[in-house]
Amino acid sequence: MSSDHEYSDDDYYDEDMFDGTQDDDELSDDDMDIADDFKSAAKGKLKAYEVEYESLAQADVEKAIQDDAEHICGILGVDASTATPPHLQLLTPPQMSTAQLLLRHAKWNKERLIEKYMDNPSKVLVDAGVALPDSQAPSAPPPIRTAPTPSGPTPGRRPTRSSSKLLSSLSSSSRSTKSGGPPSPTLPKPLKASKSIDHFTCPICFDDDPGLRTLSLDCEHTYCSGCWTAYVVSKVNDDGEHAVKCMAEGCGLVAPDAFVHSVLVPEEERVWARFQELLLRYFVSCNRDLKFCPYPSCTNTVSCPSASSKLSLTSVVPIVSCGARGIGGQEDLTQSQGSLGKLGLGGKEHRFCFGCPIESDHRPVICAVAKMWLKKCRDDSETANWIKSNTKECSQCQSTIEKNGGCNHMTCKKCKHEFCWVCMGPWSEHGTAWYSCNRYDEKTGQDARDAQSRSRASLERYLHYYNRWANHEQSAKLSVDLYSKTEKKMEEMQITSALTWIEVQFMKKAVEEVDKCRMTLKWTYAMAYYLAKGNEKELFEDNQRDLEKAVEELSELIESPLDAENITSLRQQVTNKTVYVSKRNEIVLEDTANGFLEGRWTWNASVDGFDDPDPSAIAF
Repeated sequence: MSSDHEYSDDDYYDEDMFDGTQDDDELSDDDMDIADDFKSAAKGKLKAYEVEYESLAQADVEKAIQDDAEHICGILGVDASTATPPHLQLLTPPQMSTAQLLLRHAKWNKERLIEKYMDNPSKVLVDAGVALPDSQAPSAPPPIRTAPTPSGPTPGRRPTRSSSKLLSSLSSSSRSTKSGGPPSPTLPKPLKASKSIDHFTCPICFDDDPGLRTLSLDCEHTYCSGCWTAYVVSKVNDDGEHAVKCMAEGCGLVAPDAFVHSVLVPEEERVWARFQELLLRYFVSCNRDLKFCPYPSCTNTVSCPSASSKLSLTSVVPIVSCGARGIGGQEDLTQSQGSLGKLGLGGKEHRFCFGCPIESDHRPVICAVAKMWLKKCRDDSETANWIKSNTKECSQCQSTIEKNGGCNHMTCKKCKHEFCWVCMGPWSEHGTAWYSCNRYDEKTGQDARDAQSRSRASLERYLHYYNRWANHEQSAKLSVDLYSKTEKKMEEMQITSALTWIEVQFMKKAVEEVDKCRMTLKWTYAMAYYLAKGNEKELFEDNQRDLEKAVEELSELIESPLDAENITSLRQQVTNKTVYVSKRNEIVLEDTANGFLEGRWTWNASVDGFDDPDPSAIAF
């Protein structure tokens, strides 16, 4: 499909074509484990190069986490009679905390968790760090005391004082045995006030202040609040841990969210926010239907079940948008560069690939080929090609030699071997032919020249595609300057003509279209490099040529000098050319996407998910 779809510059101007956003209301069919939390009907018919997805705010993800925990509470029956403390808005009651700890341990796989819990609930609770093993007593080793206690409480229990601060510890619940079932392990209870310990010395910092605030989990491994805070801060900030275990060696009990909150708030509010972020990111990372937006400071998530499998990535390029615009924390930059704010560069839509780590729109090429191309550009393999094209190896010691003079008589500095640069044969066989060589029929010399030619041809082919790919990439990076120039030109149009700011928006739309099409053109060269020769590649390159020609013409119109007498004519030309460029871009994307769905594309290299290439089509 190529020039059969020709469009004239006189085509009408379609306002809806340049809204700059993809429909964020396109939602996904959810057939995976967690995806049933995001069901909604898709609106409108998708184009061949588009995928169904849904943009989720942080509150939506938190609600999905809560729904999963409630679901597990209802099925597994993990419960406790308490309510959520009013001052802990984002925390959950103990039964919900227990369910979330179980789900985190099972990597949010509800079906696997339910199956294992039904088989052996005690083992699941212990493995998840929710309960203590039966072999471990719920009391800690005797603490270091600074003075004897003349009249203490019952042996085995620590003495307490009545004038104490809040002791945020989780008391152990009594174990009960259900009829015909295994014994129930100890589950965490809600935080409650308790009394501090007389003559207690922290086993870590050895602080023995009488008013020391102490904390412990159900295991009763007691430490001072300062050590707990430092420990949790280190685990969250330095290690990125979302499951904070007890500090005692060998203890596998995991601190519930309410305990972490009591340790961090109010002194370490930022660490608590970081802890919540880690929980959200872990939830998203455990569900292949979800992906965090990679833009800085963005907390949105995208759900795209249609691109969650490797097989689907061989036929679609899942470019999605989280629905947000701009980059958080860069308001000052936008204000200092007024053109960016008015033209919208600072508020660009967050668009990225759902199926691979590439944080940009790499249509029309699929993820596997895009990653191969980027790897090739980063590798030293092309450096090796340059070495092969510009150097030769000594036939005796195999050292790499670069010719730095005009004489063909070469002497290896390493082994002192003398040879002819042209035929690579020993120089002793050349007689008095010091500056020329007539021994072209010698087999060794012919083989060396053939290898040299193949290497040069391979390098030239790579550079052909790379230079054009890099050119469009560089042009896209210079879009800041283009937006700035266009901003000034739009203001000048208002001054020199009767056009309003709304009426000169055609320039902004033209710049946005050029920017978008350059991104498409950039990746068409990466795809063309790996396409096998044939009619399909020729048609692909015809579409590529038509789009590139149209983009350059539109870019020239945008940057042309402004003449007050020709503003009306310029407006009509830019508007028509913008429509034409947009349609040419859609032709490239549609035809390429249909080619993937129909299996039309063949490659000259091995690509994941495709058949091995024909040996005759493999790129040299």
